[in-house]
Amino acid sequence: MFLRTGSAADRLPRARHRVAAAIFLLCLVTAPAGFGQEPQLPLEVLTDTAAGRTARPIDPTQGISASDLIRRALASNAELQAARLQIERARARLTQASLRPNPSLDFEQHNGVMNTPGERATFVGVSYPIEPGGKRGRRIDLARAELEAARADVADRERKLANAVYSILAEALAAARELEITAKQDAIDTQGVRVVEARVSEGDAAPLEMNLLRVELERLRSRRVLVAGKLQAAIFRLKALSGIPADEPLKFREVLASAALHQPPGTLEAAIEIALKTRPDLRLARLEEESAQAGLKLARAESVPNITVSAKYGVTQSTFDSTPFGSLTDRDRIFSVGVSIPLPLFNRNQGGKAEAEASITQTARRREFIEQMVRAEVAGAWVRYEAAGAAIRNFEEGVLKRASDNIRTVRGAYEAGAFRINELLLEQRRLLDAEREYTEALAERYRSLADLQAAIGTPEKQ
Repeated sequence: MFLRTGSAADRLPRARHRVAAAIFLLCLVTAPAGFGQEPQLPLEVLTDTAAGRTARPIDPTQGISASDLIRRALASNAELQAARLQIERARARLTQASLRPNPSLDFEQHNGVMNTPGERATFVGVSYPIEPGGKRGRRIDLARAELEAARADVADRERKLANAVYSILAEALAAARELEITAKQDAIDTQGVRVVEARVSEGDAAPLEMNLLRVELERLRSRRVLVAGKLQAAIFRLKALSGIPADEPLKFREVLASAALHQPPGTLEAAIEIALKTRPDLRLARLEEESAQAGLKLARAESVPNITVSAKYGVTQSTFDSTPFGSLTDRDRIFSVGVSIPLPLFNRNQGGKAEAEASITQTARRREFIEQMVRAEVAGAWVRYEAAGAAIRNFEEGVLKRASDNIRTVRGAYEAGAFRINELLLEQRRLLDAEREYTEALAERYRSLADLQAAIGTPEKQ
């Protein structure tokens, strides 16, 4: 048997507020069940920033996918477009290396002076340089190696650009997920402020509870403003990398947990083996080594002097005044053939050959270093990916579920009057921290998988 005190008029407002509090707490109990899950609908307006409202960063139907964003970046990035002109320059050098030397047209006019005014000679000739030692073939080999190196360099820039887009996209998706999580909690806390305020006005709760809840609400909103700023900054960087106009809206089709990338090979050894075969920067290092060897062959060929052959045709005229027959003129037609060969007494291209030999050693050392770095990058990304996967499984199987159960228990105890609101807020903060760490684990898995893809050298299709 229960003893009730107070009049019915006094009990009615308190009963009404208890009903409202019970409804509010029911919302609190059921809301955390959605934590740890990705949104199925487009994310609505989340927060206000100094630049404007951040609205709908995730749109499963109209948003752009990661692969589409990569293709757009590979097609529109201004720096990559400038780098591709290196291929055109290398093609031009190959064309130039294939050309043969030009012949020379020679003309000479001789006139007598002093006591020989009647002496004249006119010569017209052609000379042509001959390149012995296979110089032209060596130039072509070097130009072809440089062309392949330019292509490999562009492929490596494409690999790095794709990885940069993936890394920034991971930041954007992580920020969008945290905004979605905090938006739910903001709605709950906003409703809680109204209910607790009514309870305080009726004397059912201490004013401290109201102040504590308001502090938590403002702290949460401050966090959301910072996260929204990170999201906007990531979007600006993605637009710059992808060649998207700054005023064009950018929405994402994928959410962080379900974002898909190329899955890695089954073992670390297989991944390293693929990387050593496909990494464009390693291919570039090998091509630079081939270019250095071609340069040495060209330097040796250039130590052989060129031979210049020439042919001339001329007409000479001589005038003799003091003869018994008066003034006589003698005209002669002359055809001559000549060969010019420089004597390599001093310059035998010693410096060029020494430089080429040093270049071979330098490129070999660089190629060996890149091979070591490829192995280290693949192994590092592999370890990060495995660790992130283990952390995600731990969060999904243990942390998030237990944290949600804990907050339901604390809220029930708070409803029964066993706990104060600061204890409820502390448990709520623990749940939000767990959600934030889970988001970071998802982002780390995304980044590590993107880094592993870049380390292996998986080509991106345009």
